[in-house]
Amino acid sequence: MKEYQQKNVSDINLEDYLGEYEGLQATVRDMLFDRGRKKESLNGRWHFAVDQYDTCIRQHWFEERRFDAKGNTVPVDYSFDEWPVMDLPCCWNTQSEAFSLYEGSMVFARTFRYAAEKRERVFLKIGAANYICRVFLNKKYLGMHRGGSTPAYFEVTDALEAENRILIQADSTRRPEQVPTENTDWFNYGGVYRDIELIRVPEVFIRRFQIALVPDGMFGKIRVRAQISEPRAAEAVLTVPELGIRETFSLTDGMGETVFAAAPELWSPEHPKLYDVRLAVGEDSVQDSVGFREVRVRGRDILLNGKPVFLRGISCHEESVRGGKALSDEERMENIRLAKELGCNFMRVAHYPHDEKMAQLADREGILLWEEIPVYWAIRFAREETYRDAENQLLEMIARDWNRASVIIWSVGNENADSDARLAFMTRLARRAHATDDTRLVSAACLVSFQEMAIADRLAAELDVIGINEYFGWYVPDFSLLPRLFENSSPDKPVIVTEFGADAMPGHHGTVHDKGTEECQAYVFEKQVETLRGIEYVKGMTPWILYDFRCPRRTSAIQGYYNRKGLLSPDKRYKKPAFFILQDYYRELQHWWEQQ
Repeated sequence: MKEYQQKNVSDINLEDYLGEYEGLQATVRDMLFDRGRKKESLNGRWHFAVDQYDTCIRQHWFEERRFDAKGNTVPVDYSFDEWPVMDLPCCWNTQSEAFSLYEGSMVFARTFRYAAEKRERVFLKIGAANYICRVFLNKKYLGMHRGGSTPAYFEVTDALEAENRILIQADSTRRPEQVPTENTDWFNYGGVYRDIELIRVPEVFIRRFQIALVPDGMFGKIRVRAQISEPRAAEAVLTVPELGIRETFSLTDGMGETVFAAAPELWSPEHPKLYDVRLAVGEDSVQDSVGFREVRVRGRDILLNGKPVFLRGISCHEESVRGGKALSDEERMENIRLAKELGCNFMRVAHYPHDEKMAQLADREGILLWEEIPVYWAIRFAREETYRDAENQLLEMIARDWNRASVIIWSVGNENADSDARLAFMTRLARRAHATDDTRLVSAACLVSFQEMAIADRLAAELDVIGINEYFGWYVPDFSLLPRLFENSSPDKPVIVTEFGADAMPGHHGTVHDKGTEECQAYVFEKQVETLRGIEYVKGMTPWILYDFRCPRRTSAIQGYYNRKGLLSPDKRYKKPAFFILQDYYRELQHWWEQQ
């Protein structure tokens, strides 16, 4: 790495400078399986400073150069131990009015002690930091991670000392080459907003552990895949005590799989049965609680465990009632509870991977999930580096949540115009998802073709289920066009109406034609339900959205910088009338499907 004198740092092109770190980006290949492992939390009080000009990088703050070559002290532009403190994980926009609209870099610093154990390796896990995070430990640069919603793992074994200083630079800058890009429909919260943990593992450790039913429609075989950290021969042992299973299989070049007969109780929303499973290889072992289920498509039906299912869903953002994306488990459980009260068996967690705890809770509580990466709106589809960013987020999401029975659909994006560049980009993503995971469905939330007034997205050929966003009665005021849309369409696969809805300010009233009133939103839901009830190939819906959420684009007096399409107020204490309209419809649907 080049040495730059402080007096010249203003002349450095930061992007060229950061290019010298090429190869140090943490990606899906650096992940390790961490369920059932002992973890040491680094959550809590961190010192912080706004670093608007990326001076930490330009001036090498992390090297703590306080003396010149002759031993004379030199001035520095930081004082880690005297900075103010912030409790992590959090989104900094919620911590002070001064940071409420700040986008850019912030540096977090703290010290911690470490006592080595024999023959171990240690990893740092950052559950999520938006959008780029760079990590420094004891004056060394460890690496960086792109993607604001998936975890980053950094090996810290060789950098650890008895007393340690760690720096995390989180950069929330919106950039054209990123996924998502500059313009979205949610607030761009900055921060390190999921758990920060140290994970100790043996010298040779389990990097991947995947277990699921073989998707052959027979429900009688389980497949296990394992990968260890070194390309060597090894023996793996899987145990499922409740099923009396103990299977031994070989790993070659560090990888292997086995398939064996089993008769587990099948997981479903009505019966979310989980089994404790354990995988051991050499000195390492991991544990998980998993459900066994099969999801597939037959014609225009979605089958769960061989039986047709209608996905009674709702979309949901990851936003705390306190603001920000650092939800507590209690808030996640509240979202699931509210969805169940609404009559849901399905949730679309949009538009980015939510905390991994959401899928773990959904496994336990019996809620099916659609998980999505933020290939959202006007992505730079022609840029290869943008594709690599999107693909890495997709693979990190799949690797993280592979064992979650609740997750039945991977979505490769939302609301993109059907261009040639977009078709090529998202086709690659869909095929990558299919090639990586044959136990789930692949979808995307597509736009209606108003030219044909039909479901006519070319990407549909690559999808198992077609998602459709349509806002008839709101952005398209004429409801008479909605039946025409479905009459003009004849898909050969199931459709999920992934979005419809209307804004409503809680407590604001008027006629059904007064936009922004509770009455208008209720009328939109009544007309949507009336139409969708009769569409044979629609096998699910996730109206937009469970509760109001913050958005800088929404500046009208009704909105007040919130998207007001929620069925509940932002604090989730008030249910708008449309909540009960959808609830009645879902009860009707549930009763009908139970009679089949």
